[in-house]
Amino acid sequence: MAGHSKWANIKRRKGAQDKKRAKEFTRAIKEIYVSVKEGGSADPDANAALRNAIVNAKGVNMPKDTIERALKKASGVDAENYEEVSFEGYGPHGIAFFVECTTNNTNRTVASIRAIFSRNDGSLGVNGSVEFMFDRKSVFTINEKSIPMPLDVLELELIDYGAETLELEEGFLTIFADFTDYGRMSQALEQMGIEVVNSTLDRIPMNTIALSVEQAKEILDLEEQFEEDDDVQSVYHNMEITDELIAAIEEEI
Repeated sequence: MAGHSKWANIKRRKGAQDKKRAKEFTRAIKEIYVSVKEGGSADPDANAALRNAIVNAKGVNMPKDTIERALKKASGVDAENYEEVSFEGYGPHGIAFFVECTTNNTNRTVASIRAIFSRNDGSLGVNGSVEFMFDRKSVFTINEKSIPMPLDVLELELIDYGAETLELEEGFLTIFADFTDYGRMSQALEQMGIEVVNSTLDRIPMNTIALSVEQAKEILDLEEQFEEDDDVQSVYHNMEITDELIAAIEEEI
C-alpha cells in the first residue's frame, strides 16, 4: 500500500483538470441509487451505506439540492434499476485489471469493456481470473485539519476499530483496514466527528509489476479509458506506481 495516498492525491489533482465533474456526479448518484436499493431505505440515519454514499457525493462537491433530488428519485417507483457487475482481464505488458461497474444495461457494459480491452492489446477474462491478485481493503480519506487529536493518539484509537496502516500526504490522511471492518471504522470516525472526504472498498494489488515510464503511460491511458466509460465506477490494476512515474506525471499536471 506504500505510495497509495500519494498516487491518489496526484489523480485527484489531475482529475480536477482533465475529467468532467459530470462524470463524478454520475458515479456518486449511482452509488446513492444502489445504496438505497440494497439498504432498503432512503433515510441516511437508517442506512449506513447511504450515509457513506452521501459523504462521497459531498467529497466531489455535489450540491446539496442535487443530492436531495437523487435521494428522492432513488426512492421513487420509477427509480433506475442499477446493478453492480465487475470485469477482469489483462492489459498490455501483462498488467491485470479489475473493473467495477454500476449499470442498468449489462449487455451494453460487457460490450463496452470488451471493446476497450481489445483496442488496447488487452483481453477480457473470466470471473476469478485476476481477482485473487488483489486484497480488498476499506480505505478512508480524511482531512488532516478535521483530526481532533494528535496523529499518534488517533492511530492508537483507530487500531481498536481495525486500522492497519495510515498514510499522511498533502494534508489528507488515508486509513486502511480490512474490508470486513468498513462498517465499524466508518461509525468510529463519525462518532469522533472526523470529516471523511471519501470512503471506499478498494482492491490493493498484492504484488506489482514495474514497467518503463513509456509502458506505464500506456497502462494509465487504458485506465483512463475505462474511467471515462459512464458505467465504470472503479478501476484497479497491479502496475507498480514508481517514483519515476510519479515525477513524470507531476511534470504534466
